[in-house]
Order: sequence, then structure tokens, then C-alpha cells
Amino acid sequence: MAKAPVLTPQADDFPRWYQDLINKAELADNGPVRGTMVIRPYGYGLWERMQRELDDRIKEAGAANAYFPLFIPQSYLTREAEHVEGFAPELAVVTHGGGKELEEPVVVRPTSETIINEYFSKWVQSYRDLPLLINQWANVVRWEMRPRVFLRTSEFLWQEGHTAHATYEDAREYAARIHREVYADFMVNVLGIDVVLGRKTAKERFAGAINTLTLEGMMGDGKALQLGTSHELGQNFAKAFNTQYLSADGGRELVWQTSWGVSTRMVGGLIMSHGDDSGLRVPPRLAPVQAVVLAIKGEESVAAVRALGDKLKAAGIRVQVDDRVDVPFGRRAVDWELKGVPVRIEIGPRDLENGTAMLARRIPGGKEPVRAETLPETLPAILEEDQALLLQQSRERRESRTTEVTTLDEAAQAATAGGWARIPWAKLGPEGEAKLAEQAVSVRCLIAEDGSVPDADDAPGTVAIVARSY
Repeated sequence: MAKAPVLTPQADDFPRWYQDLINKAELADNGPVRGTMVIRPYGYGLWERMQRELDDRIKEAGAANAYFPLFIPQSYLTREAEHVEGFAPELAVVTHGGGKELEEPVVVRPTSETIINEYFSKWVQSYRDLPLLINQWANVVRWEMRPRVFLRTSEFLWQEGHTAHATYEDAREYAARIHREVYADFMVNVLGIDVVLGRKTAKERFAGAINTLTLEGMMGDGKALQLGTSHELGQNFAKAFNTQYLSADGGRELVWQTSWGVSTRMVGGLIMSHGDDSGLRVPPRLAPVQAVVLAIKGEESVAAVRALGDKLKAAGIRVQVDDRVDVPFGRRAVDWELKGVPVRIEIGPRDLENGTAMLARRIPGGKEPVRAETLPETLPAILEEDQALLLQQSRERRESRTTEVTTLDEAAQAATAGGWARIPWAKLGPEGEAKLAEQAVSVRCLIAEDGSVPDADDAPGTVAIVARSY
């Protein structure tokens, strides 16, 4: 009788495979309240690495971290009509506290444009106070009707940046800088996901924004996942909160603003972009553990893996030593494979005799014996090679499963078949976008013919990327 697979095969049931992997790799669990999640230590380790990489890039772009309250007076949200209308179905509202009914209900933070603008209006007095560049790492609550761990949960973790500028041009360029230099750089060069950078259509734009820039990734089943957004808010919130500054010539001017964010949804994107039927495959630049050194059996093996682990750490590699020889080796090897650690280094009695180790590479697959003493020198290059391979595979999947089309029917057919379609926006337009939505197909973003981000929805040569999405 054939042995049952550890995970449901992707080809049989991709959503089931996704849930299996989250459970078996010990990434997360469902929380006690519908739509919430408990992120387990290994899953949180992935998020911490994402935080660290992004935080460095955000600070390099000039923003400083701050923190704003979780509870927001309900009246704040009503000041910007489009914003409150866009978020109304997702709000969690607190009406009682301390055993008493509150004088004014408070909203549990769905996003912080309103409360941050309350304080921007106090902090910004002069052109000398601009630009004001703030970021916060926080949790938010959006009451999710169709939850899926990491992808759509009622509470999730994220960063949200909020900025105020003296001019439209400065705000526009800063939103684009975050889009390119922070988000795209991280997703391509660390996550190894070949994202498409574009702008959202008016229908898909963030509530209260004048423009939304997005990063879309193709998952293993051909669906799209929005991995991050950067918004030009114009002066909509400045008007609502009267955020003005004294200009150099003595006049009173409204600020121009941006907001931008990425979330724990990226963990789901990581899983669905790189995972296979054996589990996760974590990009080496992201991996909390880049190499695990396993003792197969025997006390001598234990001493050897500990010594090698120290040498690899000294070489700058993130290492974990697995010397649990009381746990069957096969079980441990499968567990590390499920977790997607890029490299396993296995040492047993026979390896000790030969001065070798068995090197198992998770990303390309395969095992080979190597001289143990050479690993501190050779492993960094191997990890970089595997990082590049994941990005290459992500790019090849997107390119091979994207179809050039010219009609609405062709676009819908390509999307429902498990891929993306590129169609001239002039042939689709808002009416075609609405018709696609009836078939659970959406315009993920608009791009220029050369792949750049167009200046406007109706810019000449604008192309729509059409897909089913998460």
C-alpha cells in the first residue's frame, strides 16, 4: 500500500494544501474568535524577518516609527465620507467599557488615516515641519466574512506609513519611492517573488485616495495576490482635518499626503508562491534559519554538529543545531523540509569517519556528500544561488501563465483557466471591469506597455492585468 502524502497535493486541492502546510509546518492556528489567528513561533519568525528587512528600508526612505491608539472615536471616521463608506462593512465598534455605555462609540483601528491626521493637524504648523514621515507597526481589525489564515483575517499585523508634504509632486514622488525602493525591492530581492508594479483602477482604489499603487504576485495556482499598496491621498484628509501649514511666502496651505502598508498577508504569499508538495521553500535571505545541522545518531555526531554549527554562525549564517538523537531522524528531516529551511546538513557515524556531511538543498532539491570543513566557506554562495532560483521560478511561472488578449471573453477565459490576462485598458474600460467582476475576475492593476506604472488610468497604451485573486 502506498504511503499517504504528508500534504494534500497542490494539483488535487490547492486551498487544502495551503491549510495543510500551515498546520504541518507549525506556522499558525485558528484563533478562538472566528477570523482570528494564533501565529506560532516559526510563523512569527518569518514575520519578524520581514519586519526587520522592511523597517530598514522604511527608515532609509526617511520615515520614523511612532505609535497611535488602537481605539479611534467613531466621529473621526465620518469626517472623510469616501473613507468611512469604504470601511463601514468591516468596522468593529465598541459601545461599552468599564460596565457602562460609552458617550461616543469607538472603532477598533481598521487603518489609521483618521487618527493620525488628527495629530498631524496639531504637529504641522509651518513649511519647516514638512515633510512629516511617520510609520507604525501595529495590528488592525477588519471584520472579515470569508477568513483564511494569513490571507484574510479579522485581525492582522502590518505596518502603515503616513506622510504629509508641502506639494502634490513631493507626495506623489514619495508614494512612488515607497512602492519601488521599499516594497518592490523587498519583495523581489528578499521574498523572491517577481511582483508586477502597477496602479489600481478607480474601482479598486483605496477609499479616500486619489491614486493607489499596488504590487501583485502570481501564486502557485495562477491567482493573483495583492502584496502591498502605496496611496496618494491628495488633500482629502487634509481638508477633513484642516491640516494646514504656513508657506514660505506667508500663506496658509493644505498639506498633500500619502499612506502605505504591507501585512502578514505576505506570509501567505510566501507560502503560495514558493511552497511545493513537500512543504515550504523559504528564500535564504528571508529565512530565520538558513541551515539546520542534524545529528543522525550517536554522541559523536552530536558533538560534531554542535562544532559545525558554531563555525557556520561565525561565518554569518543563521543556523540551528538539531541534536535530538532521541527523536527518529526521518521524522526530523521531514519536519525541517516542511518548514522550508533552505539547507539541511546531516552528519552521522559514517560521515564522521569520512570527514563529510550530507548536504540537502530544499529549493532545487537533491542531496550530495560534501567535505564538512568547506561548508563555512561554500555555503553562502549556495544560499545566494538558491535565492536567485526562487525568483527565476516565480518570474517564469508568471510569464508562462500570462496571456495577451484583446476581448473581454478571452480575458475571462484566461483568468478562470488559472492564469493572468493582459488586455488594453481601452478595450476593457470600467464597463468591462464591471462585467468581469460578475465572473469573480478583477482588474488587478494597470501598467504601461513597457511594464512601468502609467501616470493615469487613461494614459495611452495602458494595459490591464486581469486575474482571479485572493
